Amino acid sequence: MNSPESGKPASVSASLFESQFTCRPLRGHCVYFIGIGGIGMSAIARILINEGCIVTGSDVRTSPLTSTLEEMGAKITTKQDGSFVSSETDMVVVSASISEDNQDLKTARKMGIKVVKYSQILGSLMKEKRGIAISGTHGKTTTSAMISTILKTAGLDPTFVIGGEVPDIGGNAHLGKGNLFVAEACEYDRSFLNLAPQVGVITSIEEDHLDYYENIEKIIHAFGDFASSISGDGLLVVNNHDNNIAVAIQRARCKVETYSLDSSSDWRGEILSGGNGLKRFMIFKKDAYFDEFSLLIPGSHNVLNALAATAVCTYIGVDKDAIKTALTSFHGANRRFQIIGVTKGITVIDDYAHHPTEIRVTLKAARELYPEKRIWCVFQPHQYSRTRHLLKEFARSFQNATQVILADIYATRDNDYERTAMNAMKLYEETLKTGMDIQYVPQLGDIVNLLSSTVRPGDVVMTMGAGDVWKVAYDLVSRF
Repeated sequence: MNSPESGKPASVSASLFESQFTCRPLRGHCVYFIGIGGIGMSAIARILINEGCIVTGSDVRTSPLTSTLEEMGAKITTKQDGSFVSSETDMVVVSASISEDNQDLKTARKMGIKVVKYSQILGSLMKEKRGIAISGTHGKTTTSAMISTILKTAGLDPTFVIGGEVPDIGGNAHLGKGNLFVAEACEYDRSFLNLAPQVGVITSIEEDHLDYYENIEKIIHAFGDFASSISGDGLLVVNNHDNNIAVAIQRARCKVETYSLDSSSDWRGEILSGGNGLKRFMIFKKDAYFDEFSLLIPGSHNVLNALAATAVCTYIGVDKDAIKTALTSFHGANRRFQIIGVTKGITVIDDYAHHPTEIRVTLKAARELYPEKRIWCVFQPHQYSRTRHLLKEFARSFQNATQVILADIYATRDNDYERTAMNAMKLYEETLKTGMDIQYVPQLGDIVNLLSSTVRPGDVVMTMGAGDVWKVAYDLVSRF
């Protein structure tokens, strides 16, 4: 017999249910994810399936992530009309991008089902282990992947939730038997404040998510809250060459260690060479030689990510040989300078870069790797609001590309005002002013057709953006 208010078995008292499900579902209970195909949501869903929970959910489109979850036993629909939310559901998990007018969410609330945010359930899972949270405007995913790879190589079997697929360690999530929990900590919606880590990382603080924060001062304040949330007996590892971080960490209660590529930091990297795609560098700790390392993934920014990962893992107790072994074989996360194919002498690379700084450093790494080649940058802006707020910065970010192809803006979380106030043509015109060779081709299919008839052997094509621009890379390789 079910309670008419909630659909829960009448034998379970409300107080007991609340105590059991504050944010932590138990084995055998049913959890429904709205937006289950998101990278973070799918990661939590994987962990709960492995813990014995019954996972169902919805997303507006299918993807390799939803296919993997279905193979693991999840029941997923592309309808979000409320029809898939059953009375057997014990908890509904929503991402920060789900609005209150979502019909699945409205149905769950009407049925009295407990609703929690993705970040709340992530925080509950972390509390059961020793938490390591990696935050920052850029570099979160790669640094999280590096730390998880090192810990796994060292035999510590961590649990991890990463904002990208990392093939070398089994994907974007793993339920480990060890006592460590590595989580990528997103600042949007102040989500990272639901975590209670013992170890934290801040890679960078820049203007982003201005649809939520409004200005850089509020972003810095949120990171200050994150810094103060690190356990007093823990460690915070930060980029030493970021003035915004310097302000945020004033509120930290724990030990702070810094990293950079010069001698002013606790952890210093000195790049030795970067030829043939292999980045060799030395690390110094407190000016004392630590060891020499190498990376398969290009870019000075990834040396910085490796410094942060090394600092964290050394604090955990991992020896330098395990760190070196893991970093040397680290291939990176999907959609982070991911080589999709090399065919007919044409190299096709896909990257998640969707902020001006990310575009700039990624194209710089590409230019270092391919100094004499034509580099085509296919950029799909992500969010009308982000494009509007950072318009001039975007226009100046393509300088290391030979030619730019601009697609239409990929909309997410954008209201009617933002869609009216900004369009891709404005970015095209602003970029023209910088002297870049740029074309505006709105549709992805037309971009594939254009590239197929224009690129030649020796060229490099890079697709960039947080939307579905990756389809161009795969379609192009298939076409060739």
